[in-house]
Order: sequence, then C-alpha cells, then structure tokens
Amino acid sequence: MSRAAYGASPGGGPAPSAPAGGSASWEVRAADAVGDVIEFWGFKRNMGRIWAVLYLRGAGLTAAEIGGDLSLSKGAVSMLLTDLLRWGVVRRGRPGPGDARLHEAETDLFAMIGRVVREREMALIEDVGEKLEEASEMARREYAPADARARLDRLMSLARAAEGALSTFLRTANLSALALRGILGAARARGRRRQR
Repeated sequence: MSRAAYGASPGGGPAPSAPAGGSASWEVRAADAVGDVIEFWGFKRNMGRIWAVLYLRGAGLTAAEIGGDLSLSKGAVSMLLTDLLRWGVVRRGRPGPGDARLHEAETDLFAMIGRVVREREMALIEDVGEKLEEASEMARREYAPADARARLDRLMSLARAAEGALSTFLRTANLSALALRGILGAARARGRRRQR
C-alpha cells in the first residue's frame, strides 16, 4: 500500500502507517463488511472489497496496488476489475506510476445501486414475464385444464405487477435520491460549521 495514499495526519504529522503489503486493519474490516453485503446480493465478495478500498481511499489505485492491499492475485484483480467496470461501479482514471492505469470508485451510491437494480432485477422480471406468457400460450395450444390456465394467468399478473412496481421504484427513487442528497448535503454543511 502506498503510505502516502492517506495523506498527512490531521495534526500535520506523518501519514499513518499501515501493515506492509496490505491495507490498514480498519480498512480491511470495512472492505470485508462491504464484501459480505455484495456477496449476499449475489455478486463476488471481492468485488465489494475492491470497491470499498477504492471508495475509502478517495484516490485511484493501480491493479497491482489493489492486489497487494487485499492479497489478491493479478489475475483475480484483473477479472474483478473487468466486472466492476462493466457494472459501472469502478472507472478507469488517469495513468499512474509507470503508466499503469489507476482505478477509482464510483462515489454516487444512489446512481450505482439504481443502475444495478435496473440492469439486473428488471432484466430478471422481464424474462420471467416473457416465459410465463410463452407458457400461457403453450397451455392454450395444448388444451391445459382451465383451472391450471387460470393459475398461470394469476402468475402472469403478478409478474406484470412486479415489473410495474420496480419501474415506479426506479423512477421515484431517482427523485427521492436527489432529495436525500440535498438533505445529507445540508446536514454535512451544518456539521462543518459547528466544527469551526
């Protein structure tokens, strides 16, 4: 880990030291916590760990630095960064030391979560709806019993309702997120004024 990554201590003294070849213990603990949540959501745990370290640092890191800080192989870091870039939660920054590309965390948490929900959950719900419609058509052609077709129709209605609810959530979440950002920004500003 680049010890300069954290800058000087608040008192103006030297930058806090971290364990050689890795992140500070608090950073690893936080990265592990984020990794656990990401894994619970069905993603790779180390995707969350990488994003968390980049987010906490507030500065770009090279793939080699990420691997060293989190004890991950070069190949693992490369594959994980590819996934993170595809999901839009990490972006490529400017060239770093030796022209190695720096990677930075997406810091707009609301946009990041909305993008993942839109791309993953909405795609799943749409796919379920299409399959149920195909099943309904097949049931009609194959003269399935009326009570079975009625239950299938109820499943299709549920899928349509879920799709509509998710669409509404994504539209209104953007508005709610903007309002929440404003509230949080005002609270931070008040906190800074009190610290002076």
